[in-house]
Amino acid sequence: MDSIIFDLDGTLWDSRDTVVLAWNNVLNKYKVNKEITSDDLKQTMGLPVEEVSKLLLPDVDKEVAEKVLDESCEVENGYLSKQGGLLYDDVEDVLTTLSQHYKLYIVSNCQDGYIEAFYQYHGLGKYFSDYENPGRTGLPKGDNIKLIIERNQLINPVYVGDTKGDQQAAKHAGVPFVYARYGFGEVTGHDHAIDRFDELLDMYM
Repeated sequence: MDSIIFDLDGTLWDSRDTVVLAWNNVLNKYKVNKEITSDDLKQTMGLPVEEVSKLLLPDVDKEVAEKVLDESCEVENGYLSKQGGLLYDDVEDVLTTLSQHYKLYIVSNCQDGYIEAFYQYHGLGKYFSDYENPGRTGLPKGDNIKLIIERNQLINPVYVGDTKGDQQAAKHAGVPFVYARYGFGEVTGHDHAIDRFDELLDMYM
Protein backbone atom coordinates (compact mmCIF):
# COMPACT_ATOMS: atom_id res chain seq x y z
CA MET A 1 0.00 0.00 0.00
CA ASP A 2 1.34 3.41 -0.94
CA SER A 3 -1.54 5.75 -0.11
CA ILE A 4 -4.81 6.26 1.77
CA ILE A 5 -7.81 8.13 0.35
CA PHE A 6 -10.35 9.34 2.91
CA ASP A 7 -13.99 10.22 2.82
CA LEU A 8 -14.71 13.32 4.96
CA ASP A 9 -18.15 13.28 6.64
CA GLY A 10 -18.49 10.36 9.03
CA THR A 11 -14.83 9.45 8.58
CA LEU A 12 -12.72 12.45 9.62
CA TRP A 13 -15.38 14.69 11.16
CA ASP A 14 -19.05 15.27 11.95
CA SER A 15 -20.05 18.70 10.64
CA ARG A 16 -23.80 18.42 11.21
CA ASP A 17 -24.19 20.86 14.12
CA THR A 18 -22.61 23.64 12.07
CA VAL A 19 -24.31 22.71 8.79
CA VAL A 20 -27.73 22.73 10.49
CA LEU A 21 -27.20 26.39 11.41
CA ALA A 22 -26.50 27.27 7.79
CA TRP A 23 -29.48 25.37 6.40
CA ASN A 24 -31.96 26.81 8.89
CA ASN A 25 -30.65 30.31 8.29
CA VAL A 26 -31.35 29.95 4.56
CA LEU A 27 -34.72 28.23 5.09
CA ASN A 28 -35.77 31.14 7.26
CA LYS A 29 -34.65 33.61 4.58
CA TYR A 30 -36.86 31.88 1.99
CA LYS A 31 -39.72 31.56 4.52
CA VAL A 32 -39.81 27.78 4.23
CA ASN A 33 -41.75 26.42 7.20
CA LYS A 34 -39.29 23.67 8.08
CA GLU A 35 -36.42 23.22 10.51
CA ILE A 36 -33.59 20.85 9.66
CA THR A 37 -32.11 18.77 12.50
CA SER A 38 -28.82 16.89 12.88
CA ASP A 39 -30.77 13.63 12.56
CA ASP A 40 -32.21 14.84 9.24
CA LEU A 41 -28.70 15.47 7.96
CA LYS A 42 -27.51 12.01 8.99
CA GLN A 43 -29.54 10.39 6.23
CA THR A 44 -27.94 12.65 3.62
CA MET A 45 -24.31 12.02 4.53
CA GLY A 46 -22.37 10.55 1.65
CA LEU A 47 -25.02 11.40 -0.94
CA PRO A 48 -24.37 13.59 -3.99
CA VAL A 49 -25.39 17.19 -3.30
CA GLU A 50 -28.25 17.13 -5.82
CA GLU A 51 -29.94 14.29 -3.91
CA VAL A 52 -29.79 16.10 -0.57
CA SER A 53 -32.65 18.52 -1.22
CA LYS A 54 -34.89 15.66 -2.42
CA LEU A 55 -34.54 14.06 1.01
CA LEU A 56 -34.59 17.19 3.14
CA LEU A 57 -37.19 19.23 1.22
CA PRO A 58 -39.49 16.76 -0.54
CA ASP A 59 -42.58 18.98 -0.18
CA VAL A 60 -40.95 22.26 -1.14
CA ASP A 61 -41.40 23.74 -4.62
CA LYS A 62 -38.57 22.43 -6.82
CA GLU A 63 -37.35 25.89 -7.84
CA VAL A 64 -37.29 27.10 -4.24
CA ALA A 65 -35.63 23.88 -3.06
CA GLU A 66 -32.86 24.34 -5.62
CA LYS A 67 -32.27 27.90 -4.47
CA VAL A 68 -32.19 26.79 -0.84
CA LEU A 69 -29.73 23.99 -1.67
CA ASP A 70 -27.39 26.23 -3.66
CA GLU A 71 -27.37 28.99 -1.06
CA SER A 72 -27.12 26.58 1.90
CA CYS A 73 -24.01 25.00 0.39
CA GLU A 74 -22.40 28.43 0.02
CA VAL A 75 -23.41 29.54 3.51
CA GLU A 76 -22.29 26.32 5.18
CA ASN A 77 -18.82 26.68 3.63
CA GLY A 78 -18.55 30.07 5.33
CA TYR A 79 -19.85 28.75 8.64
CA LEU A 80 -17.53 25.75 8.58
CA SER A 81 -14.45 27.84 7.77
CA LYS A 82 -15.16 29.90 10.92
CA GLN A 83 -16.67 27.30 13.29
CA GLY A 84 -15.42 23.97 11.97
CA GLY A 85 -17.00 20.64 12.82
CA LEU A 86 -16.43 17.90 15.36
CA LEU A 87 -13.22 16.01 14.59
CA TYR A 88 -13.28 12.36 15.55
CA ASP A 89 -10.93 11.33 18.35
CA ASP A 90 -7.20 11.43 17.58
CA VAL A 91 -7.65 12.46 13.93
CA GLU A 92 -4.70 14.85 13.81
CA ASP A 93 -2.37 12.56 15.75
CA VAL A 94 -3.19 9.66 13.43
CA LEU A 95 -2.84 11.79 10.30
CA THR A 96 0.53 13.05 11.54
CA THR A 97 1.83 9.48 11.83
CA LEU A 98 0.25 8.14 8.65
CA SER A 99 1.49 11.06 6.55
CA GLN A 100 5.07 10.15 7.43
CA HIS A 101 4.61 6.80 5.71
CA TYR A 102 1.86 7.24 3.11
CA LYS A 103 0.46 9.88 0.79
CA LEU A 104 -2.97 10.98 2.05
CA TYR A 105 -5.94 12.25 0.03
CA ILE A 106 -9.61 13.20 0.44
CA VAL A 107 -12.46 12.38 -1.94
CA SER A 108 -15.88 13.50 -0.70
CA ASN A 109 -19.37 13.95 -2.20
CA CYS A 110 -19.54 17.64 -1.40
CA GLN A 111 -19.72 21.07 -2.97
CA ASP A 112 -16.67 23.03 -4.01
CA GLY A 113 -15.22 24.84 -1.01
CA TYR A 114 -16.33 22.31 1.61
CA ILE A 115 -13.02 20.46 1.90
CA GLU A 116 -11.23 23.79 1.85
CA ALA A 117 -13.36 24.93 4.81
CA PHE A 118 -12.36 21.75 6.67
CA TYR A 119 -8.71 22.53 5.97
CA GLN A 120 -9.03 26.20 6.89
CA TYR A 121 -10.62 25.82 10.31
CA HIS A 122 -8.85 22.70 11.53
CA GLY A 123 -5.47 23.33 9.89
CA LEU A 124 -5.25 19.79 8.50
CA GLY A 125 -4.56 20.55 4.84
CA LYS A 126 -0.84 20.05 5.39
CA TYR A 127 -1.35 16.30 5.78
CA PHE A 128 -3.04 15.80 2.41
CA SER A 129 -1.42 15.77 -1.00
CA ASP A 130 -4.58 16.27 -3.08
CA TYR A 131 -8.38 16.19 -2.85
CA GLU A 132 -11.41 16.01 -5.09
CA ASN A 133 -15.18 16.37 -5.08
CA PRO A 134 -18.09 16.53 -7.57
CA GLY A 135 -18.46 20.26 -6.91
CA ARG A 136 -15.25 20.75 -8.86
CA THR A 137 -15.38 17.90 -11.38
CA GLY A 138 -19.07 17.04 -11.82
CA LEU A 139 -18.04 13.39 -11.46
CA PRO A 140 -19.42 10.75 -9.07
CA LYS A 141 -17.27 9.63 -6.16
CA GLY A 142 -15.92 6.48 -7.81
CA ASP A 143 -14.66 8.47 -10.77
CA ASN A 144 -13.16 11.10 -8.49
CA ILE A 145 -11.25 8.36 -6.66
CA LYS A 146 -9.98 7.19 -10.06
CA LEU A 147 -9.01 10.76 -10.90
CA ILE A 148 -6.96 11.08 -7.71
CA ILE A 149 -5.27 7.76 -8.45
CA GLU A 150 -4.40 8.74 -12.02
CA ARG A 151 -3.40 12.32 -11.23
CA ASN A 152 -1.04 11.25 -8.45
CA GLN A 153 0.13 8.01 -10.09
CA LEU A 154 -0.90 5.90 -7.11
CA ILE A 155 -0.06 2.21 -7.27
CA ASN A 156 -1.82 0.59 -4.33
CA PRO A 157 -4.27 2.90 -2.50
CA VAL A 158 -7.10 2.08 -0.09
CA TYR A 159 -10.27 4.08 0.51
CA VAL A 160 -11.60 4.76 4.01
CA GLY A 161 -15.28 5.67 4.32
CA ASP A 162 -18.44 5.05 6.29
CA THR A 163 -21.36 4.48 3.89
CA LYS A 164 -22.54 1.98 1.32
CA GLY A 165 -21.99 4.67 -1.30
CA ASP A 166 -18.34 4.85 -0.23
CA GLN A 167 -18.05 1.09 -0.56
CA GLN A 168 -19.57 1.17 -4.05
CA ALA A 169 -17.29 4.03 -5.08
CA ALA A 170 -14.21 2.14 -3.90
CA LYS A 171 -15.35 -0.94 -5.81
CA HIS A 172 -15.90 1.18 -8.93
CA ALA A 173 -12.37 2.53 -8.59
CA GLY A 174 -10.94 -0.95 -7.97
CA VAL A 175 -9.47 -0.22 -4.53
CA PRO A 176 -9.92 -1.97 -1.15
CA PHE A 177 -12.51 -0.41 1.16
CA VAL A 178 -11.98 0.21 4.88
CA TYR A 179 -15.32 0.69 6.64
CA ALA A 180 -15.41 3.32 9.42
CA ARG A 181 -18.08 1.73 11.61
CA TYR A 182 -18.24 4.78 13.89
CA GLY A 183 -19.64 6.93 11.05
CA PHE A 184 -23.10 7.36 9.58
CA GLY A 185 -23.73 4.30 7.40
CA GLU A 186 -24.40 0.59 7.61
CA VAL A 187 -22.11 -1.47 5.39
CA THR A 188 -21.62 -5.20 4.84
CA GLY A 189 -19.07 -6.99 2.72
CA HIS A 190 -16.22 -4.57 3.41
CA ASP A 191 -12.55 -5.52 3.08
CA HIS A 192 -11.58 -4.16 6.50
CA ALA A 193 -13.31 -2.25 9.31
CA ILE A 194 -12.34 0.11 12.12
CA ASP A 195 -14.32 1.14 15.20
CA ARG A 196 -12.05 4.10 16.01
CA PHE A 197 -9.93 6.27 13.76
CA ASP A 198 -6.72 5.34 15.57
CA GLU A 199 -7.22 1.67 14.61
CA LEU A 200 -5.75 2.65 11.24
CA LEU A 201 -2.38 2.74 13.00
CA ASP A 202 -2.81 -0.86 14.15
CA MET A 203 -3.77 -1.82 10.62
CA TYR A 204 -1.12 0.00 8.60
CA MET A 205 1.82 0.77 10.89
